[in-house]
Amino acid sequence: MTLDISKYPTLALANTPDELRSLPKETLPTLCDELRTYLLNSVSQSSGHLASGLGTVELTVALHYVYQTPFDQLLWDVGHQAYPHKILTGRREQMSTIRQKEGLHPFPWRGESEYDVLSVGHSSTSISAALGIAIGAQKEAKNRKVVSVIGDGAITAGMAFEAMNHAGDIHPDMLVVLNDNEMSISENVGALNNHLAQVLSGSLYTSIREGGKKVLSGVPPIKELVRRTEEHLKGMVVPGTMFEELGFNYIGPVDGHDVLELVKTLKNMRHLKGPQFLHIMTKKGKGYEPAEKDPIGYHGVPKFDPAESSLPKSKGGKPSFSKVFGDFLCDMAANDPKLMAITPAMREGSGMVRFSKQFPEQYFDVAIAEQHAVTLATGLAISGNKPIVAIYSTFLQRGYDQLIHDVAIMDLPVLFAIDRAGLVGADGQTHQGAFDLSFMRCIPNMTIMAPSDENECRQMLYTGHQHTGPAAVRYPRGNGIGAEIQSKFTALEIGKGRTVRHGNGKVAILSFGTFLDNAMQAAEHLDATVADMRFVKPLDEALILELADKHEVLVTIEENVIAGGAGSGVVEFLMSQKQLKPVLNLGLPDRFVAQGTQQEMHEELGLDAQGIQRSIETYLAK
Repeated sequence: MTLDISKYPTLALANTPDELRSLPKETLPTLCDELRTYLLNSVSQSSGHLASGLGTVELTVALHYVYQTPFDQLLWDVGHQAYPHKILTGRREQMSTIRQKEGLHPFPWRGESEYDVLSVGHSSTSISAALGIAIGAQKEAKNRKVVSVIGDGAITAGMAFEAMNHAGDIHPDMLVVLNDNEMSISENVGALNNHLAQVLSGSLYTSIREGGKKVLSGVPPIKELVRRTEEHLKGMVVPGTMFEELGFNYIGPVDGHDVLELVKTLKNMRHLKGPQFLHIMTKKGKGYEPAEKDPIGYHGVPKFDPAESSLPKSKGGKPSFSKVFGDFLCDMAANDPKLMAITPAMREGSGMVRFSKQFPEQYFDVAIAEQHAVTLATGLAISGNKPIVAIYSTFLQRGYDQLIHDVAIMDLPVLFAIDRAGLVGADGQTHQGAFDLSFMRCIPNMTIMAPSDENECRQMLYTGHQHTGPAAVRYPRGNGIGAEIQSKFTALEIGKGRTVRHGNGKVAILSFGTFLDNAMQAAEHLDATVADMRFVKPLDEALILELADKHEVLVTIEENVIAGGAGSGVVEFLMSQKQLKPVLNLGLPDRFVAQGTQQEMHEELGLDAQGIQRSIETYLAK
């Protein structure tokens, strides 16, 4: 349902940035209040990202007020915080559809609006892209401005520093706004963040802020002011030094919730030449107390009642694969002091909260730095430890060279626990784990496992942890099927699948991963044989030959793109053996899959039980 805009009289006047810019400046604080309430009421009805957007209301209003968007180009890093931007750029009435099938995209998306300059979803891309746009704008010579908004979580990634280092070298006109709320999805880690956080602590902060305001109103230049007192020296240079060294003119930190002050600051900065860096302090979840108190819990929310002080509890049910992994870590670490678990800032999502508290010495959150996460595991393995990298499928894409160059070539015992493999649902194209089987299968020394249920997942994690080379276990987002989980660890024989249903000899379905249940339902109707293949690499070649020998048609199914996936591996093997057998490969299509629930996507792509049955019947009828 859409919200009654008449309850938001000022916001009603600002459906586009042009309308926003026609409002008198003194109405902006009221507009921010209404925008924050609208956002809260909208997300509570639709579900989605909340705390990040609540923290960027004033910044969003100020940026669109000062900059001539869409001529001036505004880039959002990651994009969790871009809901207020969507509301102010003509998409207010569609907010109830966000993250739903055929609804608004969960993140800024070029195909959706001329105001969305960069399609995003993963972190730390905005400064590199903004630099490219700034170089283009310089050549175009129409005085087009470019602004990149990046959070304190995203700026922990190397790519952000690589871009700033380059920008400082070539000196284009561009603005980077650091939205510092001391909190990305998980608590930020690392010296840089402590550094930024210290600015806020103690009595220094107020004097810095006052000093900052004086600078911005154009009184003495920043370096003069800095020289005046040791307090200013400590307070203003320390956070700024690094950015100044990279060649940026650093201003801040300033209060990110004072919209009039932000407008004044941005107006001053809009005309400055060269790379500019504005450091603003905001509060994640600002203006809604439950989200302020629990920004992690309110980062991504289900539908909820804003009048309640807590989110609805998820109904107890089958454990999620992330929980199965978290329990495995705790059980294994209790017996193995050499187990070292690494996450790139996804402690909550990967199910590692309990482990991080029980085994802090064996837990490493490296911030949003996937390349570093993988090569850190290399060093741990070389030093005799048994590292486990817990990483989402789409985030492992960012550490691909490290997987090949630093782990596989040296054949090191690093286990990759790959969460969110397959379709994730509401996060859309940027987060669908569609490619990991294809991009890992071609790497020598890799052992790749795809569990069909929770217990198999646990035993595969154990198998991978015991293995002496690189191994990966890939499992989907969400709950298992309710399989009984054996607490006792049993190592699986590497490269061995199992036949779970014997059919009439016409069709054999080779299932890789959690579509086994769907395959079994389809097989009942077709009286087909079903094999739970378990291993994508090495393949169970003996089982494939046996199934090919006894059946007329083979069908492979996986939650990965068909191109180069597990099914491709089966076809390659059969061809190498001169086994000319019809093989139907089922899996994800050769396109980026948009958002929707996992169930909706499986149905649309023919990967539910009925879809599998239909595809096989159509194939047999040819």
